[in-house]
Amino acid sequence: MNKRILVILGHPNGNSFCGAMANAYVEGANAAGSEVRMIAVGDLSFDPVLHKGYNAIQELEPDLVAARESIMWAEHIVFVYPIWWGAMPALLKGFIDRIFLPGFAFKYREGSQLWDRLLAGRSAHLLVTMDTPAWFYRWVYRMPGHNQMKRTVLEFSGIKPVAITSFGPIRGSSLQKRQRWLEQAKKYGGRD
Repeated sequence: MNKRILVILGHPNGNSFCGAMANAYVEGANAAGSEVRMIAVGDLSFDPVLHKGYNAIQELEPDLVAARESIMWAEHIVFVYPIWWGAMPALLKGFIDRIFLPGFAFKYREGSQLWDRLLAGRSAHLLVTMDTPAWFYRWVYRMPGHNQMKRTVLEFSGIKPVAITSFGPIRGSSLQKRQRWLEQAKKYGGRD
């Protein structure tokens, strides 16, 4: 069954390996007949700082309004980004801070510690590059960036299931290895 898929490139540089991976995923999804939109966070014009937290409304820039509309449109959201210092790049974190707000991504219940997950009904796949070997990131570092995105952002907002595929180490990888990773991303695009 073909889906409405939103691909969000979280690397600030669209000419990065993450950019190539996002494009490969889009190519596979298009070939499978899915409707695909892509957002390159590095190309958007917005202030990534949520200056007053949830204490004051900060007007969304037009690019963020359009991104929110694409998130609402999507049935499946794919995030492609690198792990830097154990987690996502700051620009992607700022994008999430500015968009995944109360009233859009979640809503706290009156007089309760519980919340409503307003983005339920969507699934996600994280395609994540890193220089750390995946086994080391998992068993030694305990996957802080993966847990942050999967549990405390996406699942908190109702997006599930969330699949995660790690690619790495990128540094020192051969051209052939990178080509295999791009083919894998393309296959995911045709299957997700």
